[in-house]
This record gives sequence, structure tokens and C-alpha cells, in this order.
Amino acid sequence: MAGKMSEAERDQAVQKLDGWTVAADRDAIQKTFQFKSFNAAFGFMQRVALAAEKMDHHPEWFNVYNRVDITLSSHDVGGTSERDIQLAEKADRFAKAFQE
Repeated sequence: MAGKMSEAERDQAVQKLDGWTVAADRDAIQKTFQFKSFNAAFGFMQRVALAAEKMDHHPEWFNVYNRVDITLSSHDVGGTSERDIQLAEKADRFAKAFQE
């Protein structure tokens, strides 16, 4: 089980991610993904869902048409963990396939 990252560790890790930010109101990271269509957004969500299930780590997300907002936080440790960073990296890789 991954432990909670310190604020400094989280901030440093987020700087290495593309477009992810620290949530203003809690210890979490977040990003908005934009796609060409609902079909592309939904395909992206399916890929992330499969990866999240394998990791036993599930995102908080919101989808409207071609936009997907994702917030990642490890509830079992009460904040951001390495699993959040790993899932964010996977989400970024998956998004590229659906944004082309």
C-alpha cells in the first residue's frame, strides 16, 4: 500500500505531469481532458476505468459531452499517494490515443 505523500513530494510529482494541478480545496490532483467527441471521451474513460480497476484505485470524475474532469486522491491514506501519480500518468498516455 502506498503511503500519503508529503506536500513537497506531491508538488514535485505534479510538476512532472502534463497539465495536472493540485486541487485548491483538498489534498488531491486534478486535470480536465478535452476530446473531439463524446465517443472519444467515453473510450478514454473506459481505458482509465480498466487501469484503475487493476490498480484497485478509482478516480473521481465528471463527464459532459467531450470533457472529462478527473480528481485523484487516495482515500485510504487521506491524500495524494504514488498511486495517484501512476494513474495520472496512465490517463495522460490513454488520452493521447483518443485525442489524435
